Amino acid sequence: MDHKHKGFTLIELLVVIGILAVLLTIVLIAINPARQFSQSNNTKRASDVNAILNAVDQFAADNRGTLPAGITAVVQNISDTGANICDDVVDDYMAALPVDPLTNNGAAVTDCAVVGGYDTNYTIVRSAANNRITVAAPAAELGQVISVTR
Repeated sequence: MDHKHKGFTLIELLVVIGILAVLLTIVLIAINPARQFSQSNNTKRASDVNAILNAVDQFAADNRGTLPAGITAVVQNISDTGANICDDVVDDYMAALPVDPLTNNGAAVTDCAVVGGYDTNYTIVRSAANNRITVAAPAAELGQVISVTR
């Protein structure tokens, strides 16, 4: 009797699984999800830094050039214990104070009097020479420097 078997042999299945594993590895290396997440975080940081600086500029424009009280010529974290600009800019110039994506799960500060305080992990400084304001994201990833001066 001649039996015709239909299907794949174990060797054929193992070869196909091996080829798929190699292709998957190549795709993962090409995409590099960790790098993609880092780039995404840096994009958010750049947007946040610009938004904070825009709010400070708008505050100064509305107050005849006076800056929020917490901004000094010393680099400080934007926090309740550093450059506390939250009360000056939140609600009037921005809906919430942005926070670094890796700080407090990236949850923006909407309540400036939050129990336990707040820390954005962004810095702000006023130049003593020309009163220019610089907002920076010191936790930027991939060696990128994120800083805006106006």
